[in-house]
Amino acid sequence: MAAPGSAIKHTFSSLLKQKPPKTSPTKPRGAMAVSMREVDPVFQGAGQKDGLEIWRIEKLQAVPVPKETYGRFFTGDSYIILKTTALKNGSFRHDIHYWLGKDTSQDEAGTAAIKTVELDAALGGRAVQYREVQGNETEKFLSYFKPCIIPEEGGVASGFRHAEVNEREHKTRLFVCRGKHTVHVKEVPFARSSLNHDDIFILDTKSKIFQFNGSNSSIQERAKALEVVQYLKDTNHEGKCEVAAVEDGKLMADADAGEFWGLFGGFAPLPRKTFSELNGKDSASTSKLLCINKGQVAPINCETLTRELLDSTKCYLLDCGSEIYAWMGRETTLEERKRAGSAAEELLREGNRPKSHIIRLMEGFETVVFRSKFDKWPKKADAVVSDESRGKVAALLKRQGFNFKSPAKAAPVKQEPQPQIDCTGNLQVWRVNGSEKTFLSFSEQCKFYSGDCYIFQYTYPGENGDECLIGTWFGKKSVQEERSAATSLADKMIESLKFQAVLVRVYEGKEPIEFFPIFQNLVIYKGGTSTGYKKFVSENDIEDDTYSESRVALFRVQGSGPENMQAIQVDTAASSLNSSYCYILHDGDTVFTWIGNLSSSMDQELAERQLDVIKPNMQSRLLKEGSEYDQFWKLLGVKSEYSSQKIVRDQESDPHLFACTFSKGVLKVREIFNFTQDDLMTEDIFILDCHSCVFVWVGQHADTKIRAQALNIGEKFLELDILMENVSRETPLYVITEGSEPQYFTRFFTWDSAKSAMHGNSFERRLSIVRDGVKPRADKPKRRTTTSAHTGRSSVPDKSQRSRSMSFSPDRVRVRGRSPAFNALAANFENPSARNLSTPPPVVRKQPPKPVSPDSSKPPPRTTSIAAISASFERPKATLIPKSIKASPDANKPQTEASKPKPETNDKESNPTKDSQVATPAAQDVKESQADGVEEGLVYPYDRLRTSSTNPATDIDVTKRETYLSSSEFRERFGMTKEAFAKLPKWKQNRLKIALQLF
Repeated sequence: MAAPGSAIKHTFSSLLKQKPPKTSPTKPRGAMAVSMREVDPVFQGAGQKDGLEIWRIEKLQAVPVPKETYGRFFTGDSYIILKTTALKNGSFRHDIHYWLGKDTSQDEAGTAAIKTVELDAALGGRAVQYREVQGNETEKFLSYFKPCIIPEEGGVASGFRHAEVNEREHKTRLFVCRGKHTVHVKEVPFARSSLNHDDIFILDTKSKIFQFNGSNSSIQERAKALEVVQYLKDTNHEGKCEVAAVEDGKLMADADAGEFWGLFGGFAPLPRKTFSELNGKDSASTSKLLCINKGQVAPINCETLTRELLDSTKCYLLDCGSEIYAWMGRETTLEERKRAGSAAEELLREGNRPKSHIIRLMEGFETVVFRSKFDKWPKKADAVVSDESRGKVAALLKRQGFNFKSPAKAAPVKQEPQPQIDCTGNLQVWRVNGSEKTFLSFSEQCKFYSGDCYIFQYTYPGENGDECLIGTWFGKKSVQEERSAATSLADKMIESLKFQAVLVRVYEGKEPIEFFPIFQNLVIYKGGTSTGYKKFVSENDIEDDTYSESRVALFRVQGSGPENMQAIQVDTAASSLNSSYCYILHDGDTVFTWIGNLSSSMDQELAERQLDVIKPNMQSRLLKEGSEYDQFWKLLGVKSEYSSQKIVRDQESDPHLFACTFSKGVLKVREIFNFTQDDLMTEDIFILDCHSCVFVWVGQHADTKIRAQALNIGEKFLELDILMENVSRETPLYVITEGSEPQYFTRFFTWDSAKSAMHGNSFERRLSIVRDGVKPRADKPKRRTTTSAHTGRSSVPDKSQRSRSMSFSPDRVRVRGRSPAFNALAANFENPSARNLSTPPPVVRKQPPKPVSPDSSKPPPRTTSIAAISASFERPKATLIPKSIKASPDANKPQTEASKPKPETNDKESNPTKDSQVATPAAQDVKESQADGVEEGLVYPYDRLRTSSTNPATDIDVTKRETYLSSSEFRERFGMTKEAFAKLPKWKQNRLKIALQLF
């Protein structure tokens, strides 16, 4: 056999004339039938880390290119470019491109094609291979070298010399730019005849760069061309030169236009594009499948393309007009794969289609676009064989004396992304009843039913001021009418906020990671209480399984900590158990806590906390898995098998950005590769898909009619399953308006908030950046208060802020305590004579005075507008605490919007003398009040602090009622001093407060 690399001694034409090799013995199905001896050792170690690697063909051999020259191409050369991408799942994705300059020789082009196949073999046959021709490169290839590539004259072995340019002399050059999302740049003759009305032209002179915008070009094309202007400014002028924009049709009226046309000898009418120029791409045609067998190409006659037509022992060509795909079976030889690529190039030459692309694919690593050409392509299986194949290549090269490293893997993402949202904001929740929404009191807002729909509004401090999230939650058993009503009502709320809030649509069981921390402690019951659900159950004669505390019920407890825990009612059956969780089972006053063998100590602590919510003051019998009582199994019906695998939520995958066009109900998308913030054009709508959730980004200058369809566009995207990942149509869907981007969206970019705050269209913004750079926001708002290093809470008391648990502080000893949000929910069950409010209701309160600064004295526009418009929404009355009836999921009925109290003026502010009967506190009271975060000098008698008081105190932190007692009355009621009380565990404090109606 020939020595490694001997094949490169032949010319490309001689390679084409070689006879097919003799058929080798049949290999096991799935084996990679590659002649390893023909893999060029120059590719050893390639593709083992994220990034680019480039080789140039020199004397028909692949030679590595120095990294400092990446992005510099010569028209007389051929190159091989390997892009390695480290994926979140720990594997690598490889894309190989061989780029052919317009003046490269046929032998160099053929060598590049052959070496690309060898590089793929060295990578284990996992790469997608692209043929790139100068001037007609794929968008994926150009995305590696943003904003553009501008090939230089010259070449290595083609008889050319690289252009020698005197650095002191500047050559005036004219470029044409085409592309709305990715820019194709081509140098054209410096002549007026090169200009037209349809394209963007850049004239690079010694002292000034002109951009000529054809009258038929779009704003987005003009903005993208300015990125090329910036590149030329930095590369050719060291960032120091004037930039002028010339609009087609302004003639000599503008000074820059006059100077521009003067360089062309004066103005003259521009020619129209020729027909061939208007049709830049080779026309698409009906897809044709051809089989390559033993060097012969034969068409396959079929009505529809199916996966079953592709045989692993053969190679195929799929001719789609503008692209030709070469599909290579995993059991084919390296020589057969080379010939498949050659056959594809011959097909282009015969059809005179120089602008068509050739894309070579290995079985098991097909692209989404290729798979979409077939009818019902089966779900993509994990390609395990690839690492084995790379190992074979490494082992062979080592035996031949080459120091080839073993295949490497990317470091997998070990942890799920953490919620990128501040959890100290204000939460309001409504339940949808028919076509209306009913406001839920604070004690009810963390109790959902699977048969209902809910709307929530969450306002929280963001990086640039207050941010707002409005969402809908659809229970699994909720009716379609109420889902539609919830969507409509949420849309109206977003519109009322001038689209400055983020909208999210959430389905039960598909909640995003930001959802649960907002509620902290959420209980989801079976059944429903809404009018729509009750009507549906009645009309369809379905058993109403709405939760009742007197009946048998089973809850699965889950979560990551006291600030993120849930109790979800599941079917009362043994099959609902799971060894990885803890469960609460009750039948009236009989309560069991079941501890799965695979559950953690945190799971067990959360079960204890949830027990105080679901069955407070009840003694529970602790059962470890395997030691259950007969009574336990009797309540569950029949003992049966159950799972031990933890329920895994949809994992976040590598994000994909798509530009969208939506017309007459038809959605078309175009992927933006290697995207950045600059790709988000203010005139367009984009979709960011990370599998676990989908974001629809709407530019400020997007068409108003299209903007209103943003949620519908996202639903269409999920329906189409663009990436063919069997994505659920219940995937969380966000709608984000430009300028209101939350951190859980911007984390996918290198984000500059100054850019998102700029005014004007895309072209005007980019022109401002090119001329003056990005200026920081002059009115950039700051956080309301500084935060504590340990707890994340505001260091200045803010009564409008939701009280949060301190249990995650590293300095705090973990006890069987409760978070304030947890206490709110628990007290509703525990105290039948009091309405619990462990944190202040979401009302507009007077903020504590703050130091006046240039930033704080003028509230940020976005924060002001949200606050002003939100004030018009219905809110619970701040000062009235109505008498509570027995608090249970069955009995507690929230007020309707019509009867719900409206916000009122604070009594204390309107009548300063109202509380004059309160004695001035002693110094000790003042000190203790200050230590607890209570305003200095604020003391109330016990009768006004009780939750059942007929004359309740106003303007207090209802989570700390006891701190407003005087020291003497505190000792009288609690039987201890405030200092002694503060040292008690949280759960003991809560018990005492509950008994005194101060909880």
